[in-house]
Amino acid sequence: MKKLLTRTVLIFILDIIIIMLSYLASLLLITNFNYEPNDVWNLFENVYWILPVYAFFFIILGFYRSLWRYASIEEAISGFLAVLASFSVITFTKIIAKLAFEINEVIVANLLIFIGLVGIRYSYRTVRIFYSYKKIKKSYRNTLIIGAGNAGNLLIKEIKNNSMFKNNVVCLVDDNKKKKGKRIQGIKVVGTTDDLANIVSKYKIEEIFVALPSASRQEIQKVLTKCDSLKKKTKLLPPFYEVVDKSFNSNQIRDVQIEDLLGRDEIKIDDDGISDFIKDEIVLVTGGGGSIGSELCRQIVDYKPKKLLILDVYENNAYDIQNELLMHNTHNKDFPELIVLIASVRDEQRLNEVFSKYKPTVVFHAAAHKHVPLMEVSPKEAIKNNVFGTYNVAKISNEFNVKRFVLISSDKAVNPTNIMGATKRFAEMIIQAFNKISNTQYAAVRFGNVLGSNGSVIPLFRRQILEGGPVTVTHKDIIRYFMTIPEAVQLVLQAGAFANGGEIFVLDMGEPVRILDLAEKLIRFSGYEPYSEINIEITGLRPGEKLFEELLLDDEGLLKTHNDKIFVSEVNGIYIDKIEKQLAEMKDMIKSDNVVVQNVFSKYVNTYKNIDKK
Repeated sequence: MKKLLTRTVLIFILDIIIIMLSYLASLLLITNFNYEPNDVWNLFENVYWILPVYAFFFIILGFYRSLWRYASIEEAISGFLAVLASFSVITFTKIIAKLAFEINEVIVANLLIFIGLVGIRYSYRTVRIFYSYKKIKKSYRNTLIIGAGNAGNLLIKEIKNNSMFKNNVVCLVDDNKKKKGKRIQGIKVVGTTDDLANIVSKYKIEEIFVALPSASRQEIQKVLTKCDSLKKKTKLLPPFYEVVDKSFNSNQIRDVQIEDLLGRDEIKIDDDGISDFIKDEIVLVTGGGGSIGSELCRQIVDYKPKKLLILDVYENNAYDIQNELLMHNTHNKDFPELIVLIASVRDEQRLNEVFSKYKPTVVFHAAAHKHVPLMEVSPKEAIKNNVFGTYNVAKISNEFNVKRFVLISSDKAVNPTNIMGATKRFAEMIIQAFNKISNTQYAAVRFGNVLGSNGSVIPLFRRQILEGGPVTVTHKDIIRYFMTIPEAVQLVLQAGAFANGGEIFVLDMGEPVRILDLAEKLIRFSGYEPYSEINIEITGLRPGEKLFEELLLDDEGLLKTHNDKIFVSEVNGIYIDKIEKQLAEMKDMIKSDNVVVQNVFSKYVNTYKNIDKK
């Protein structure tokens, strides 16, 4: 505080000197240096009241609250207003009091004062930037910005002013060829993204920032694909479709994520259709605290249900999503009544209590065990949760006349080689069987791996990279379909809108991704070289793991829906009496040991092949 006060006093004294010198200079200019000593006396005998006028307006208009290092147009305007106000008061006083000095002298003096006050502040900023940039060039990373638009301009300004950035922006790249040779804040646009390899080599680029917030997902993907081969750390200013308020914020700059490279259009949803079946309904989400369940809750509230019931056995997750929704919707008058229920889908009595009290009309069933290797070790838990849990929720939904029931399924349900996938296939069979006897419209949604979900491979790879490796991949040829959590939830909601009953909805997920390629890209975009700086180890397939996943059984047909990215399949011949008979047998079966359970389960899901069966 004392240091700040001393600084302000010194600046004030400097300003006083500028004011006095400006008045002296104005006298010399007006008289063409032919002045009388009496002229100087007439001018400076008024200093005792002129200087306090300037001091008053400088303080009132906040001229001393600004930091010189950030001197900008706002400081110039503040200085102009302070000088203008002082000039007006001095001129008015001179006329009223009939003081001896000339008006012309006051006019010229105030012009010089404004130039001096603002000039010295901008000079300080310029000198500071010059010397700091000399330091930057020695110690900071040479950086290239892709995008010579407004976002690129703002990013350069932020990098210059924010000490958090250790970057020296040396050039810009933009695919608008008309911008080549132009400069933004002194930094030259040197070419297009087609020239990236040569530019990176010529300017010794160490880091790349992509500042194309108005670009489409496909355009971003093309640019990032070009960056991939350069083996440079790459960061991304998120596209506007990720930024709700469309405003620039340096904190939004993030590492490139694999979802930026999916190579297909983002899933578009029919809002009207979704609103038709959610608005004013009582919606229950089981597993509402999980990765998919919590995103379901986030999106469902936008469609104005009457109530949202979040059911989860793990209270910490349920508590987190409850607080998040309440915090972000404090001023939303259409926000539904939010009820968090701690319960297990295995507990039929507890489910009866929930349905009896709250009477949900739409159910999204996301509660499940999903980790393949863990369920191979504990197969009976997978059956209890994924099979009996699904049966409990489906059965009670029928008894309470729920309008629609949507099951969250998995591509691992197709020709499963693990107990998790087999139980998810049986869960699909349960809802298809109930659909034949119920007024409730039952449907399932089947999709591949969800990026960023709990336990998915991407967070694991990122942690391994941060720790310096190695990054572990189970097989060099293993491939997977990928989608983002919001896309997965959009598919679930769209399925609810399309459902007539009995369908299994499947997303066109584009081409499958080779996991080894994915690991290599993540390492490169993190600024490292695969195998040399961060190693990749092939660890072997885990229990129950397949080299590739499928989305359809051999006997499933495939039909288009109104959304050309969503397809529907339907399998007939599944009846509730057979399902319930098999469930009764399962109750006895799960009393056996794990090996017996895994070996016998193919009796209930004939497409299940236990590849680890000895």
